[in-house]
Amino acid sequence: MQVYGIDLSMEKFDVNYIDQDGNERKQEVKNRLNGISKFLATVSSDAVLCAENTGTYGDMLVFLSNQKGINISLVSGYTIKHSLGMIKGKSDPIDAGRIREYGERFYDKLIFKEYDREEMVELRSLYSLRSQLVKSRKILRTGEHSRLNVPMQSISVKEHVTNALAHLDAEIKEVEKEIEGIITSDRELNENYALSVSIKGIGPVITTELIIKTGNFKTIDTARKAASYAGVCPFPNESGKMVGKRKPSSFADRKLKALLYMGAKTAVKHNPEYSLYYQKKKLEGKPHYLIMNNVSNKILRTIYSVVKNKTPYSQDYLCLDPRELEKNNSSAKKVA
Repeated sequence: MQVYGIDLSMEKFDVNYIDQDGNERKQEVKNRLNGISKFLATVSSDAVLCAENTGTYGDMLVFLSNQKGINISLVSGYTIKHSLGMIKGKSDPIDAGRIREYGERFYDKLIFKEYDREEMVELRSLYSLRSQLVKSRKILRTGEHSRLNVPMQSISVKEHVTNALAHLDAEIKEVEKEIEGIITSDRELNENYALSVSIKGIGPVITTELIIKTGNFKTIDTARKAASYAGVCPFPNESGKMVGKRKPSSFADRKLKALLYMGAKTAVKHNPEYSLYYQKKKLEGKPHYLIMNNVSNKILRTIYSVVKNKTPYSQDYLCLDPRELEKNNSSAKKVA
C-alpha cells in the first residue's frame, strides 16, 4: 500500500511518499487544475492520498481524486500532531512526511472523502453568502444605533446607510429564495428539511445549517455524533481519584451550538414537551445553561429520530418504556 502524504496550501502542496525501491521522495505540486491532473496521472489507482484538512484548499484535489478513482483522506492537523509523539522542527516538506507517516501507521482509521454533490456545493455556497450578508447588515445596524447618540447627525450618512440596509435586505431575501429552491428541487433534501422544521423551535436557518454540516444527516449519521460535533454533550473528566464535572469538548462547532441554543430557547417557550422538561430540571436545582445544553441535545435526538423514521414530529406522540417495547416484540414473535 503506497501512501502519499500531502501538506496543502493555497498556491501549492508538498508531497512525500516512498517509491518502489524504498526511498523517500519529495515533490512540489501547484494547487491548480493542470498541476493536480499531472500529479494524479503518476499515482496508481490502488494508492492512498493522506492530506491535512485545510478547508477549501483541498477541494480541487478531492474532486479530481474522486474522478480518477483514487482514495483520499483528509485528517485534521491536531490529530496528526498529537499522534506522532514529540516532534521538532516544521516546514512544508517535513509536514508532508509526517502526514505520510500518519497515513501508514493509522491506515485503519482513515476515512476516505467523497466530494459533495452539486446541489450540496451550491447550497453551502449560498448559505455562506447569506451569513456574510447578515453579518454586514448587523454591523451597519450596530453603527446606526451608536450614531443616534451623537449631537449632530449626518443626513448624508443616514441616507447611505438606509440605502445599504435596504439593498442588503433585498439580497438576503433573494439568496433565501434560491436556498429554498435548491432544497425543494431535491427529493432527499426536501424530505429531511420538511421533517426537521416540523419540530417547534427548529426553523429554516437551523435546519439548513444541520443539513450542510451533517451532509444531509449522512456524514454525521447519528444524534450522538451530531451532539459531539455541536458541543452539546458532556464527556467524563476523571483521572485516578479525581472526579471532575462532566463537560462538553472545546473542539465543537460554535456556530451550530449557538443556533441550537436559540432553537432551544424557542422550544422551551412554545413547545410544551420542552417547557415541561425545563421546569422539571429547574425544580431539581440544575443551572440554566446546563438545562439549555440538555434541551439542545434533546432537540438533536428528536431531529434524527423523525428523519430516520420518516415521520413528522407530533406533540401527542408518547414514547413507550423500552421494557414495554421488548414485551410487545416478544409477544409478536410468539404469535408469529
